[in-house]
Amino acid sequence: MFIGQAPSHAMDRGGCLTCHQYPGFVKYEKPDTFKVLHIDEDKHLLSPHATTECRECHPKTVQIPHTNVIEVECTKKCHLEDKEKIDHIDESYLKDFHKNEKFAITRLDDETSCRVCHPLYPHSENNKVRAFVNMHTGFMLCEVCHFKKGHRKNEVYDWKEPEEFEFTGEPYGTHRREEIVEPQGSHSVIPKMLKIFDLENKEEETVIVKHFISRIAVYHMEDGKKTLFINTQDNEKAREFLSVENKLTPDEREKRLAFFHRDVAKKEISVACDECHSDHGILDFRKLGFSKKKAQDLQFLNIKGLVTKYDTFYIPNLFGPK
Repeated sequence: MFIGQAPSHAMDRGGCLTCHQYPGFVKYEKPDTFKVLHIDEDKHLLSPHATTECRECHPKTVQIPHTNVIEVECTKKCHLEDKEKIDHIDESYLKDFHKNEKFAITRLDDETSCRVCHPLYPHSENNKVRAFVNMHTGFMLCEVCHFKKGHRKNEVYDWKEPEEFEFTGEPYGTHRREEIVEPQGSHSVIPKMLKIFDLENKEEETVIVKHFISRIAVYHMEDGKKTLFINTQDNEKAREFLSVENKLTPDEREKRLAFFHRDVAKKEISVACDECHSDHGILDFRKLGFSKKKAQDLQFLNIKGLVTKYDTFYIPNLFGPK
C-alpha cells in the first residue's frame, strides 16, 4: 500500500491539489475561451509523470493566485538529452499536456437570461477568484449566489430538473447518462429502454449518448408549492440589447443593464463564500442529499481561506529542496 501512495506524495509536495483537485476548476479568458485547471489525481498517477513533483515542471509557480509569469521547464532536471528539441516544442503540445486529466463542462443547455449575455464561465474580471468561482458552474445556477436576498420571500434551495451538457474528460457532479436509439432513415428518437432490438438488423440503428446534469437552484415556496426562480422572460430583450449595445450611449447602456440586473446581487467574494461554506450557510447540504462527511467538507471547505484572507499567498516548500 505504501507504494501506491508514494507517487501522490512526490507529485503534490507543494499542495497543488488543494485547489486543482476540483472538476470544473476553470479560468475564463477573453474574448471567448477558457483554460481548464483541474487535474484528476488518479489519472495523473497512471501517467508517465506520476512521480514528478509539480513544481519541477512549473518552477515559477510560487504564489496564489498564479498571476506571475508561468513557464513550463521540461529540461531543468529531466529530458536533458532532449533540451534543444524541447526548447522549441510546439506550444499546443504543452497546452494539451494534461488533457486526459482535466474534467470540465464545454456546453450546457441553460435557459436562463443570464446566459444570453454571459458565457458558460462568466467570471473573468477578478483574477484572484475567477477560477474558484467558475468551479461552481457545474453545481448550481447563477441565482444561488446572485439572488438578491429580501427581494423575494420564502426562498428554498433544491435540485433543478436536469439539463443536457457536454464535457471534456469525464462527467462529474449530479449527472446521468441516457442512451437513445434512432432507427436509420427515421427522424424519430426512441428511448433505448423501449426499443425491442432485432439482433439481425442492429446495423440499421444508431445509438446516441446524451448526458444530463442537475444543479442547485433557488425556488419560491408558497402554499406548499415550489416555483423555480430564474429569469427567462427577459431573453428576447437581452438578445435585442446585445444587437444594439455598441450603439448605445454609456447612460443608456447602464440603464438597460440596471433593468436586467434588477434581481441580481453583486457580492464580495468573502461574503459569497460564507453564504454557503460556513456553519450558518444558506444551503443545507444534508437535505440536498450529501453524506454527512461530504456536507462537513463543503461546510468548512479547506480552500476558502486562500480566497477570502489573502491577496497573495506564497506557496511554502514544506519539505525543503527535493
